[in-house]
Amino acid sequence: MEDSKNIIIQAKNARIIAILADRFDGSIDKAMEVFYNSVTAQMIQDGVADLHCRSDHYLADEIDREYTEDSE
Repeated sequence: MEDSKNIIIQAKNARIIAILADRFDGSIDKAMEVFYNSVTAQMIQDGVADLHCRSDHYLADEIDREYTEDSE
């Protein structure tokens, strides 16, 4: 059961990173940096509030908002 949950979360992470890469002019490196340094990504991994059940675009928006607020 734990293995299947990890596979689902890894696939979700990849889709969120792809969405973020589109927002960063196709830069996978920048998208990965933003994703893996975000509090939201850690909360997804930790299973907080069933965030893994939220849509990929919603989570990408949250990570993007978090990144923008941290950059200001």
